[in-house]
Amino acid sequence: MELNTLQTITKRTKRRLGQGHGSGRGKTAGRGTKGQKARGHISLSFEGGALSYIKRLPFRRGKGRNKAIRREPLTVRIERLNSLPKNTIVTKETLLKHNIIDVHGSQRGVKIVDGGQLQVPVTVHVPLSKSAAKKIEKAGGKVFVTP
Repeated sequence: MELNTLQTITKRTKRRLGQGHGSGRGKTAGRGTKGQKARGHISLSFEGGALSYIKRLPFRRGKGRNKAIRREPLTVRIERLNSLPKNTIVTKETLLKHNIIDVHGSQRGVKIVDGGQLQVPVTVHVPLSKSAAKKIEKAGGKVFVTP
């Protein structure tokens, strides 16, 4: 048997402040004397009256300041379409079903770009680059989205 394994049988009560001289915590109630901390609540961001840290930081100016908001489409190289069956209609749902993109990619949007060769003729209904459109048509496929 060890002390740290014993079940606790006592419970500490919350310290009551400012209950008179006999309590040992009368008058200033354990807050020291005077000053802002003795009187009221101070926010965590308070820095003694100096200009706050947030206001001291520079603005993020310019074109790329909202990168977290902007959602660029997920790019898929054309060679990844070789895993699809012949004459498949390529949509976001088809790419998701064949594990070419994941769920997050389907939410962002998809764009097929040139990269590698395509041996399988497919019909494409998602945005794609001009060079990817040429390779799809060269392989015997069809493009129904303007590049």
